Amino acid sequence: MFVTVFLLLVALCAQKGNGLEREAGRGPGHVSVIIVGGTGDLAKKYLWQGFFQLYLHHAGAGNTFSFYGGGLSPAEKATPVLFEILKTVSCSKDVSQERCALLKEQFLRLSQYRQLKTLEDYQELAKQMEEQLQQEEMVEAGRLFYLSVPAFAYADIAEKINSSCRPTSGAWLRVVLEKPFGHDYRSAQVLSSQFRNSLKEEEMYRIDHYLGKQVVSKILPFRKENQRFLEPIWNRHHIERIEIVLKETLDVKGRIPFYDQYGVIRDVLQNHLTEVMMLLTMKLPQNLSSSDEVLQNKLEMLNSLLPLGKNQAVVGQYQAYKEEVQKEINQTKDRVSHTPTFAAVVAHIHEAQYEGVPILLISGKMLDERVGYARVLFKNDVFCLQNHDSVHCKPKQIVFYFGHGSLGYPAVLVSKNLFRPAGTDPHWKEVTEHKDAAVFGLPVSEYNVQVPAEDKEAYAELISHIFAGQKNSFVSTEILLASWALWTPLLNSLSGIFPRIYPGGSDNGDMLDVHLKGKEIKYNSEVVIISPDEMGGMSPSSYQVMKGKFRSAEMVSAWTEDLIERLAADMQDAAEAAVHQGGVFHLALSGGASPLALFHRLALYHFSFPWRETHVWMVDERCVPPTEQDSNFHNLHEHLLQHIKIPYHNIHPMPVQLNQRLCVEEDGGALLYEEELKKLVNDSSLHFILLGVGYDGHTASLFPGGKLDPLGKSLVALTESPTKPHQRMTLTLSAINRAHRVAVLVMGKGKHELVTQLSRTTENLNRVHVAELERTRSGLWSHTSEKTALDLLMLC
Repeated sequence: MFVTVFLLLVALCAQKGNGLEREAGRGPGHVSVIIVGGTGDLAKKYLWQGFFQLYLHHAGAGNTFSFYGGGLSPAEKATPVLFEILKTVSCSKDVSQERCALLKEQFLRLSQYRQLKTLEDYQELAKQMEEQLQQEEMVEAGRLFYLSVPAFAYADIAEKINSSCRPTSGAWLRVVLEKPFGHDYRSAQVLSSQFRNSLKEEEMYRIDHYLGKQVVSKILPFRKENQRFLEPIWNRHHIERIEIVLKETLDVKGRIPFYDQYGVIRDVLQNHLTEVMMLLTMKLPQNLSSSDEVLQNKLEMLNSLLPLGKNQAVVGQYQAYKEEVQKEINQTKDRVSHTPTFAAVVAHIHEAQYEGVPILLISGKMLDERVGYARVLFKNDVFCLQNHDSVHCKPKQIVFYFGHGSLGYPAVLVSKNLFRPAGTDPHWKEVTEHKDAAVFGLPVSEYNVQVPAEDKEAYAELISHIFAGQKNSFVSTEILLASWALWTPLLNSLSGIFPRIYPGGSDNGDMLDVHLKGKEIKYNSEVVIISPDEMGGMSPSSYQVMKGKFRSAEMVSAWTEDLIERLAADMQDAAEAAVHQGGVFHLALSGGASPLALFHRLALYHFSFPWRETHVWMVDERCVPPTEQDSNFHNLHEHLLQHIKIPYHNIHPMPVQLNQRLCVEEDGGALLYEEELKKLVNDSSLHFILLGVGYDGHTASLFPGGKLDPLGKSLVALTESPTKPHQRMTLTLSAINRAHRVAVLVMGKGKHELVTQLSRTTENLNRVHVAELERTRSGLWSHTSEKTALDLLMLC
């Protein structure tokens, strides 16, 4: 008996100690709340409502408040804007209309706008706060700064707060930061270092609003409440896989300048989904209220993850994205963005408990539905011989359903063939009457379902945690850097990979389905559907092959995959014929985005291609270092050369960089390449040249109106492009017309009219250089989407 009582007292003392942590700095007194960026979208949609909820709960409970909306605009301009926002705040249903009206009036009276632009502005703010405390004889509890501004402004504002606005009476200071917290490991390090000069770790609250979602914040308590059920099965012997998914139906219009620099991995996976993964797999804390223990266990889990490389990820990009980039950031049509709008990543934990258990993190824009969930799927070793509908043979799973989707509300669902979860949390309730909906193919009635007793908005929840000094719902510096250390190598490895293009919505079909093999992930469909241009309005299943003529050449029209397959097969036929006849095949490849799908096809399917006997030449090159992404050789290496077995001495990049400078005529780079070509290629006649066509009608780097003599005898020359980078090195028409076979690959929705013009061109050299491709054994592959949305293949 004495032992029991003693243990109980110890437990109570421990709880009381952690209660002090929660209440740290929350004693009675005056609190000043300053939202920097107080009239922006985030403040308008969420922050002011969240702080009004805080005021509702604490007004008259010993704390007094002042609220400031700060921004760069002058007060006379921004004050009316702020008060229009404040008028929209609302009370919860349990607050009477009379009390709500009174509290709203008080809230507006306690709020004001201040211009916060210069150091002097922050000094004036501090002076006003001090004067108010003295005049009203108030004890200060703390100051809360919420930085709802772009991340590049954080360090400067933090320094101004540190030098001007720190409370002097021992009150707390809390500064809230919105993501992004850096772009990669190095930038996160720099940002953290800058903060270290201004703020203490305990003063920073890096907010991830996903941690404020009710179901996400329920994960640890659910694991704790149901520990006796979960402890025996929360391991590799019973868990088949874990899925953490956030699907969105919207595009990123209006966010392109930000999104094109970040992409879906930085925007969602590195933060939101990683946080959920930690909550699901971290060691269960002894005390969920201990911020130190929760954060330490998260960090241990994060550090136990196996490294992520390009074999652990697949990426995609919805087809309209390229056009949106061109419109919003004024990029040329030739500019290709590798920014993924979809990603699926498989992670593994190097711990005995989870050895071999795949953790899928998936998110994307323009998908078929808006839904978010974390699903723990368990192995089922029961086989039902006759009654396949038996509850014992149905999937065993726990689903943390964040919201939206078929269910439409946040919930925790547990298969009835697993266990009935405990119902000890007064803030959650069990639902026994279900609407007509299904989750993962099973009616909701097949699950034990718990839902929040009251819907609460994520930002309002997190604001209450900030006020209470609760840090376990926020991102510490250690966890931030550990997360970037995990994701940065993957991001670097994917930087040169062109994402799979998908049409968006229900038209995606099974294009984004993935296949797990060991510790790697691939698209389930190996068919190359990669194209840097839009595919038009047709679906892949609706195409048909059509034949026609193009400048006396046979023309075949088909969908992208079929056309690329045909082109790759013809290229291999040409290679095998050349090797059979002379023991060598000379292939010249153009740059740009058009041939990427071909490169993927050759690398993935043409294992018998005679690469050992093949010499790869460049049709043209931009005058940039070969390691830069704008380099044609860089793209050729990333998408083809590094994936095939070809002798390095058979690869012939153009010498655009000589004597530590780029494309200087006196260096003779063009002449060097021409001499190499003459030395190795019989009669300087390449066996196969693949060209593209630009929107202005240029091919190779031969531009309409260029000064190069089209009838000249040189094989390689320097030219000028109307777009950056301006300087180019290129094969001339003389070299191209010597080739045994020439193929022109035209891809792009806007090139339908171009193909029509090419077919009508006779001898007008300045209008379009493709007219000078005189070889009779030539062909044209093109993709046009203006009306037919089919590709064209022309052969003679």
